[in-house]
Amino acid sequence: MRSLNLDQLRTLTEVVTCGSFSAAARRLNLTQPAVSLQIRELEARVGVRLVERFGKQAHATEPGRKLVQAARRLLEDCNVIEQEMRHYRQDWLGRARLGTTLTTLTYRLPPILGRLRERHPGIELSVSNMPSQDSVANILQNKLDLALVILPVDSRKLRITKLCEETMVAIFPPRTADVPAEITRDYAARQTVLVEHLRSSAHPLVLHWLGNGPLARNPIPIGTVEALKTAVASNLGMAIVPQVAVAKHRSDFIVRSLRPPLLRTLALIEHRNKVNDPALEIVRNELLALRTVAAKAAAGDAGAETRSGQQPRRRARASAPAADLLARRRAAEQRKP
Repeated sequence: MRSLNLDQLRTLTEVVTCGSFSAAARRLNLTQPAVSLQIRELEARVGVRLVERFGKQAHATEPGRKLVQAARRLLEDCNVIEQEMRHYRQDWLGRARLGTTLTTLTYRLPPILGRLRERHPGIELSVSNMPSQDSVANILQNKLDLALVILPVDSRKLRITKLCEETMVAIFPPRTADVPAEITRDYAARQTVLVEHLRSSAHPLVLHWLGNGPLARNPIPIGTVEALKTAVASNLGMAIVPQVAVAKHRSDFIVRSLRPPLLRTLALIEHRNKVNDPALEIVRNELLALRTVAAKAAAGDAGAETRSGQQPRRRARASAPAADLLARRRAAEQRKP
């Protein structure tokens, strides 16, 4: 049997639905002879009678009913395909697949994702949360287009762009007594330390900071940063987490800096051979804005420190004329008879 013709199937469906050839012709904006011709050609193609006429009425035969049921499903699928293709023709800019760590997804990406959705609704953006090592593997296998990862990453096939440094801090349950202003390795070694899961980028980083000295007990893997925060709030121990993860929740924990400091680097990676397109370029530029955000935050911190350092000097300069005036007054009083 030759391939079925969608126009003929649509005509058959209309004839059976309307119950007459003339009504179907009006619905399809065709002449009645054209409708009759399409039905005859379709019957010749399938080799069975599909429609029976009783005067001006048209009714489907048993094979005709079966074919109409199948035709309706097929035509519905065709409508879906047409709508999807229309979307690609008119609105679609392209697809971008982004991998990211959970902390970045939770604390850094929301404003960027919001801007992308608002300004570029034609971009089909999918975001997947996964450990950095999985993002690297997926980039190399072309399962992701872009990824936000924690360095180090070692592959000559990747283009790596450093975005910002993240400071790690220690957090303790809010009622912990006598927590020093800075947390040293020796102090942490005497505590119950909770860490992220073994495949996280923070796990080896924190263990390296703790060093090879004796610990009160082995660090306990809990899971994600959010799980660590919940565990610490439940008084299960202390944890070392990115400062950005507790910046808005400092009242929920005792937060302390580390000595020596512990930093990690957030970076954007992509395959060197990845073909660029408008969607990828737009998403990439939005993600690169994280460098500007980090620079402004650092400048704000530096400005605050500078301002606090200048205040005593401004007070000293302001007090100098007053002291000079007081000295002149005393000298004048001494010259009085």
